[in-house]
Order: sequence, then C-alpha cells, then structure tokens
Amino acid sequence: MASQNTKNRLKNLMKIFDFYILRNLGIATFFIAIVLTFIVFLTQSLRFLEIVINSASGGSAFWVLTGLALPRFFEVILPLSLMSATLFLYNKLTADSELIAMKGIGHSPFALARPALLLGLMVTFLLWGITMWIAPMSLAKMHEMRTALKAEFSTLLFREGVNAPGKGITVYIRERTSDGELHGLMIHDSRDKSKLPTTIMAKRGILVEGQNGHQIIVFDGRRHEFDRERGVLQKLGFDRYTIDLPENKISGQRWSEPNERTINQLLNPDRSDTRDVQNLHDFTIEIHRRVTGPLLALTFPLVALSLLLLGPVDRRGLGQRIAYAIVLIMLLQGLFLASYNMARNNIFGLVLMYIVVLAPAGISLFALSGFSEKMRREFLYRKKQEAA
Repeated sequence: MASQNTKNRLKNLMKIFDFYILRNLGIATFFIAIVLTFIVFLTQSLRFLEIVINSASGGSAFWVLTGLALPRFFEVILPLSLMSATLFLYNKLTADSELIAMKGIGHSPFALARPALLLGLMVTFLLWGITMWIAPMSLAKMHEMRTALKAEFSTLLFREGVNAPGKGITVYIRERTSDGELHGLMIHDSRDKSKLPTTIMAKRGILVEGQNGHQIIVFDGRRHEFDRERGVLQKLGFDRYTIDLPENKISGQRWSEPNERTINQLLNPDRSDTRDVQNLHDFTIEIHRRVTGPLLALTFPLVALSLLLLGPVDRRGLGQRIAYAIVLIMLLQGLFLASYNMARNNIFGLVLMYIVVLAPAGISLFALSGFSEKMRREFLYRKKQEAA
C-alpha cells in the first residue's frame, strides 16, 4: 500500500514538473517570437514606406501592408523561437540543479524532453495551418493591395523632372514644394490623334482629383499647337487651364505565384491555364515545402535536447553544448533552404528536404528514448562475457 502511494506521489510530481517546464517553455517561446516578429516587422516596413508616403495613402495602408507580409515569416520565426527557448530553459534548469532533482526522482531524458516535444507538436500543427492557408492568403492580399495602390495613386507619384503618367502625355516639373504645389511646368499632350499635339508651359500648378479622375490645374501659362502641314505655331495665353490625366487601371488579373496559393489551389490547379500547366512542378515542390517546413519546429528542439540532456550534468552550465546545438541547427536550416532551391531543378533536392527534417529528429528521438543506451550496455556486457 505504501509502495502504491509512493508511486502515485511520484506520478503527480512528474506531472507537476512537466507542467512547470511546459509553462516556462511556452512563455519563453512567446516572448522570443515577439522579439523576432518585431525585427521582421521593421525590416519589412521599409519596403512599403515609400509606396505609402508617395501615394498619399493613409497610415492604415502602411500597417495593413506590413501586417499582411508577416505570416509567411512565422515558418522560420516559430521553430527558431522554440529552439532558443529550449536551450535557454534547460540550461537554466541545469545551472539551478532543478534538472538534477528531476532525474533523481526517476525522470529519464525522454521524460524531461516530453514538454518540449508537446509544445513542438502544437507549434507544428499551428504552422501547418499558417503555411497551408493563412500565409498564402495574406501574401496574395498584400500583392493585390500593393498593385492597386500603385495603379490608383500612380498619378500622384509626380517627382521633379520628367514624368509619364500615361501613353501620349509627358509632364516636366522643375520643382515640387512640400505642400504639393508644382512649379515650372511643361506638359506635352498627344493622346488625341484627331487633334494637333499640344504643349503647355505654366509657372505653377496643382494636382487635384475631379469627378472623372485626376487633373492638373495650371496657372499663368501658354498653350502651343504646331500645325506641321501649314507650318503655323498657334499660341494661347491663359490664367488657368485644366488637363485631364489618364486613370491607370490594373490590366487584367495577375497570375498567382505558388507561394500565394492555398493548399487547395495548389492541389487543384487550373488545367485550362497555360501558365498553371507550365508550373505544375513548382506547385508540387511548394506543397512538399509546406509539409516539411513546419516539422522543423519538432526537429530543432529534439536536436537541442539530445545535446543538452544526454551525457554528464555540469552545474556550471552547458555553454559548449549550446554552441554545438546552435551551429548544428543553423546548418540544418541552411541545408533545408538549399534543398528547397535544389528541388526546383533536381528530384534529389526533394528527397534531401525530407532527410534534413526527418533524419535528425529520428536520431535524436532514438537517443533520448534510451534504446541507444540499452544497446550500448548490452554490447559492453557481451564483450565482457566473451573476454571472460
């Protein structure tokens, strides 16, 4: 009876330890992911800052564009965050002798690694949802919004110098002030083939949005028309003159790249679309990348744990093992990216993608499970028996 009570207490204690590790590991992963996301956010925001500023769009467009660019980076951010949190927490547990206490009550290396594996599984399923649906939809929406901004506000992107807002019209601006007023204007308009080409020179002007589109209103200038058949130059002075600008529309529907398509769209391409048929191989590689990429959230912590939990415990810290783990994981990340690029041209690259992800995870699980230690002991025992 006493023995059964002791076993129950040990089981309850192990559950408490598991929850303790899982909670701290989840908190550390969350905060590291927030920091990495913020860094990526800053780098990505620079891509859209110029577009938003020059297009005179609101600040909301900037935040939406940058936010839509983030989900595709979670495939890298979350596995690295989990790996970093694993190295930090298990090293701290070792330095504080908590890991020694856990081993003392019967926790095997695999049992100690169990909370990290559980969190790794949760992150993997989360990443599958992100990479299969959320990231491609946000990326497609980002490209659509950026293209629409450029088309809708292209007439506002007038800079000092020569501008071509549309076919058959050229606008030269000597100076553009901070309040948007244009100085030293020369506009050549040859859009209407039934009329003579027109050149307008004005001291100043402004860009406005009218009922039928954007317009340039110019002041204090002259309008010139040259009739080549008669050799006559016609001049007309004016105080105010209005020129309609062409509205740039998005011509046709842009073709969606493989990374902009959900898993359903990749599995069911449009066979009537010539470009879809030509890129079937790229669709296949993209599907395999979305399957294997999230599994790195399991591989990275497994590799780190196999290096930290196996072998003698050093209360002074595990700096050397942590360095080995970081180098090995960075190598695996680089090999995965290289194999993905190789897979576009060579089937060996596709096989290598699975090897890079699954082989280290399998080896680490084998080592942590204790089978390797049992095999080593049996081998040494047989050697002793043969020597005797």
